Amino acid sequence: MIVLTTVEQAGEVQPDHRRLRARVEAEAYVASVCFKHGPPRLVGVELEWTAHHRDDPARRLEPAHLAAALGPHAPATVRAGSPHDALPAGSLLTVEPGGQVEISSLPATSLGTVIDAVAADTAYLTGRLDEAGLVLGTRGLDPHRGPRRVLDTPRYAAMEHAFTPLGPEGLTMMCATAGLQVCLDAGEADQVATRFAAITSLGPVCTALFANSPADGWASARARAVLGIQPGRSSPVPATDDPAAAWARQVVDTPLLFARRPGADWTVPHGVTFADWIDGALPRPPTVDDLDYHLTSMFTPVRPHGYVEVRYLDAQPGPEWVVPVALLTALMADPRTVDAVVDACAPVADRWLEAARLGLADPPTAAAARRVLDLGIPAVDRLDLPAATRAHVLQRCTALVDRTHTAGRTP
Repeated sequence: MIVLTTVEQAGEVQPDHRRLRARVEAEAYVASVCFKHGPPRLVGVELEWTAHHRDDPARRLEPAHLAAALGPHAPATVRAGSPHDALPAGSLLTVEPGGQVEISSLPATSLGTVIDAVAADTAYLTGRLDEAGLVLGTRGLDPHRGPRRVLDTPRYAAMEHAFTPLGPEGLTMMCATAGLQVCLDAGEADQVATRFAAITSLGPVCTALFANSPADGWASARARAVLGIQPGRSSPVPATDDPAAAWARQVVDTPLLFARRPGADWTVPHGVTFADWIDGALPRPPTVDDLDYHLTSMFTPVRPHGYVEVRYLDAQPGPEWVVPVALLTALMADPRTVDAVVDACAPVADRWLEAARLGLADPPTAAAARRVLDLGIPAVDRLDLPAATRAHVLQRCTALVDRTHTAGRTP
């Protein structure tokens, strides 16, 4: 789900009802809104967890129970008419189709500020859930329940309808996965291509380093599910000198999951792309607002949304989410490090499935991970972090270096 984690949270975003008459209009719009240039200053995070009954983690969640636990912070998808108040430190709370709970921080120029706010909001959320007999999961894939939709909305019903003929991955992603997302600025115009290439090429390495959803022989079964949803919708944006144009083409050529209309039925014919909609495949022509909503159906490992949303990390246990967030933030903080990251990850930039399946037991990925950590450890030491947090992140990164040596010896 796209959640507003930048200045967009400060005010209402008005729908744009201008009609789109040609593919070139749609592509130009996507390129302009999804890659906003400026100094890379802000960082934000989104933490997602599966939620479980404390006494029986395999028991199905009921929306009313979850809504009662969340109180005034519940989104309207769980309780109609809810005020959907932000959490005390400012994070916005949302609920995913399978009952996963997600908080999205406000952006900040200091990672330490983000960590403090998210830690406070996580503790508050955990306390509310505990009073209702609920606990947060600790893995990127629900180990207790199969994928089953908890929320009944036109959007999620249409998504399930679209994904079902394609295989189990779509419903698994919707209802049984939990991810950790990092939101970073795209950067100045002359930096965007390199920064985007670095963030994307880090995907296999970080998937392996922080794999936390073991199932069926996969280190990151969450990544496997997401990558297997549908070509285009979950495929990495290819490396190019013009990532905005590549992303725009990919968005317009991706099949629709839904088309909003009055009533509960938002389903669309299978295989109809946004480009087809522009060409008249549906009864009414699409608007800019429809294109904005279509963008929320893209589940690529790195999703441009004005800022760059990193989506390839599994949820981490407890406060360990700080480690990958600090590492990514540090690696992107200095242009010289960004260039070195591209070089370090180049040999494994396309090994998404190998990294998801084997983790650090994939020797090329383990070798690239060592190079990335060698760059990241001194970069983390330069971040604006509390001393205890910095020490913990550095200790964990050093331990990961040791793991790359032992795990990467044999596939």
